[in-house]
Amino acid sequence: MCKMTDQERLAAYERMYEDLLREQAGVLEKLEALRSAGKQRGAAFQQLLAQKLTLQNLIGRFETYGIRPE
Repeated sequence: MCKMTDQERLAAYERMYEDLLREQAGVLEKLEALRSAGKQRGAAFQQLLAQKLTLQNLIGRFETYGIRPE
């Protein structure tokens, strides 16, 4: 495995952060669709809700360290 430069490492973290934001947007859309269908008590909704909270936690950690959207 090649050693990454600091700039390459930062770029990788920024790409990961952007992927997390995209994933969060997708989860929020799915949750809203299930809400609209009245399926808040289903397993799929509960799993997506847990995923949403996990993503929020990860995104928040990135932001704590100064990686955030421009």
